Amino acid sequence: MAYPTRRIGVVLFQLGGPDSLEAIEPFLFNLFCDPDIIDFPFARIGRRPLAKLISTTRARKVQHHYATIGGGSPIRRFTEQQARALQLKLQRDGLDAHCFVAMRYWHPFTAEAVEQLRAARCDEVVLLPLYPQYSCTTTGSSINEWRRLFSADNPVCCVNSFYRHEFYLQALVEKVDEALARFDCPERPEIVFSAHSVPVAVIDKGDPYQRQIEETVDLLMQRGGWPNQHRLCYQSKVGASKWLQPSLHTTLRELAVEKDREVCIVPISFVTDHVETLGEIDHEARAEATKLGIKRFEMMSGLNDSPSFIAALAQLVRSAIDGDLGRECRSQSLAAAAD
Repeated sequence: MAYPTRRIGVVLFQLGGPDSLEAIEPFLFNLFCDPDIIDFPFARIGRRPLAKLISTTRARKVQHHYATIGGGSPIRRFTEQQARALQLKLQRDGLDAHCFVAMRYWHPFTAEAVEQLRAARCDEVVLLPLYPQYSCTTTGSSINEWRRLFSADNPVCCVNSFYRHEFYLQALVEKVDEALARFDCPERPEIVFSAHSVPVAVIDKGDPYQRQIEETVDLLMQRGGWPNQHRLCYQSKVGASKWLQPSLHTTLRELAVEKDREVCIVPISFVTDHVETLGEIDHEARAEATKLGIKRFEMMSGLNDSPSFIAALAQLVRSAIDGDLGRECRSQSLAAAAD
C-alpha cells in the first residue's frame, strides 16, 4: 500500500525495569506511587509514605532475582530492539515511521519519549502499549501518564489490546513449539501458562484483564493444536490483598502431588524476557520444581524481536492509521477504553 507522506510517530509503552541493583528501590517507589496501582481513601496524603515503605521492603526481597540475571533488567534492551525492528519494518513497507520507547517506571520515562516525539516533528501518533491484554494497571496507567504529559493538535490513536491478533498468536505458537521441542516427547509435558497477577479488586471493578488472559490461552491452544494437558496460573503478587489465583508456586506443588514430572512454562502476558521470566520463573520456579521432584522444567523464551511478533506490531500500526481504528481514533478523544 502506498501511504501519504505524513510522518508517523509510534510510541511503544512498557513497564520498565531497574538497570542496576541500586535502581531497584527507586523503580519500585515509582511503581507504587502510581495512582492506577495504589488507590485508597486519602491516597494523595498516604501514597508516597506507603510507596516508600513497600519499595524499601520489596527491594530487599527481589534483589536476588536481579542479581541472578546480571544485576539489572534487560527489558529496556529488548524493547528498544523491538522498536528498531518495528521502525525498519514500517519503513520498508513505505511508511515514514519513527518509533520511541516510553517506560512507565524507569528510563526512558514517558517524558523522555514525549520530547523525542516532538523533536521528530511527527504529524500523527500511534500509541502502542506492549501489553497484549488490557488492564487499567498497565495499558491504562501508561496512557494516563501520556495524557498528563502530551498535548498537541496531532491526531493520536491508541491500540488498547492485541491478544486476538493472528500474527501475535502465531509468534506465541512458534515459541511454544521451540520450548516443547526441548523435551524427549513434546506431547508429554504439561503446559503451564503463567500470567502476571493483578488485585482481585481491580477485576471486580470491571477490568477485562482476567477474561482476556483466559481467552488468550483458549485461542493459543486451539491454534497450536497441542494434545498436552494445560492449566493457567498467576505470578508476581505483591502485598497482603487478594490477587488472582492460583499462584505459580501453588501450581508447581499441585503438579508434584499429581506426579507430573515434566512441565513447560509459557509466560502468557509478557512480550519480552525480564525479571518475571528470567528471575521468577527460570531461576526461582525452576529450583522449586527440582526440589518438588519435577524432573524436566522448560520455559518458553520471550517474544522479544520475533519476526512474527514484529509483523503483528506493524500490522497494528497500519490498521491504526488507515483502517477503522484510525478513523475511530481521529474522531474521538484519547480514552483508554478496554477491548
